[in-house]
Amino acid sequence: MVQRFLALAINTLVETIRQPIYAVLLLATAAMLTLNVSLAAFTLEDDDKLLLDLGLSTLMLSGLFLSAFSATGVLTREIENKTVLTVLSKPVSRPLFILGKFAGLLAAVMLAFYLSFLVFVLAQRHGVLQNSADPWDAPVLTLGIGSLVLSGIIAAFYNYFHGKDFPTTFLAVFSPMLTVAVLVVAKFDEHWEVIPLGSNFVGGQVVFAAYLVWLMVLLTSAVALAASTRLGQLATLIICTVFLAVGITSDYAFGQHAAESNWAAAASHILPNLGPFWVIDGLAAEKAETIIPFEYIVYATGYAGLWTLAILGVAVGSFQRREVG
Repeated sequence: MVQRFLALAINTLVETIRQPIYAVLLLATAAMLTLNVSLAAFTLEDDDKLLLDLGLSTLMLSGLFLSAFSATGVLTREIENKTVLTVLSKPVSRPLFILGKFAGLLAAVMLAFYLSFLVFVLAQRHGVLQNSADPWDAPVLTLGIGSLVLSGIIAAFYNYFHGKDFPTTFLAVFSPMLTVAVLVVAKFDEHWEVIPLGSNFVGGQVVFAAYLVWLMVLLTSAVALAASTRLGQLATLIICTVFLAVGITSDYAFGQHAAESNWAAAASHILPNLGPFWVIDGLAAEKAETIIPFEYIVYATGYAGLWTLAILGVAVGSFQRREVG
């Protein structure tokens, strides 16, 4: 059973990466994170706070679209094309099929989020240029753009001369190369002067904030897969968007009225509460009570894990009764 699960997960991962929409969304996310550096310069107060806000928002929206489009690509399309029958005709149960698909989908979304996070870190390190005379961050631009170009050249070489799949090869090369580039950038300042490792980088609190955004993307991926067992691409995207919007505003819309209304109290307990996962406003306050403790991360992870298991249970139950023949 483990071998069948791994085979399904790996096949889904490769299939998701090879989808054109995956590359388009990944490149669009990187472009937006880079463009945020210029957009954040038009505030009259704290440009760096806006840059952080825009960066985390871009990561969240990227995860939303990537989850919805990828889930329908690996599940809905298989059901519509009847290719799912080839897998289910073998000794593969429907619950195992859904769990394998989710594992592969999650791995692909996690890879995209990781690469986007590295670009986010470089953008935060570069910061907003307060004045037109301020110098560009040379290590960020050189190593960041250099990793992208060199990875593209290597992937094109293997694709042309050895017939390797370009997206898969590119990601296999770009992921470690960009990771090394970020580590090297952490050792230099904007003028290539050696500094203590990571002294000019984002702090741990920002990393925690990005991790909490990832938990929201995790939940969205589970919702996307559950919706894809019955619905098409547009409907799945709408459901994921509504889920994310309701979850983020749940505490504001229902929680604060729980003492006054039984309906609000019931809704606040039944609906997911994703408001605590968005902590950028608290971090911007720079007060001791807004610092994210490690216990907070543990509780948030457990909460997201339980909701993910519940949503996957719905996905398995929905697919169990789905006619695929």
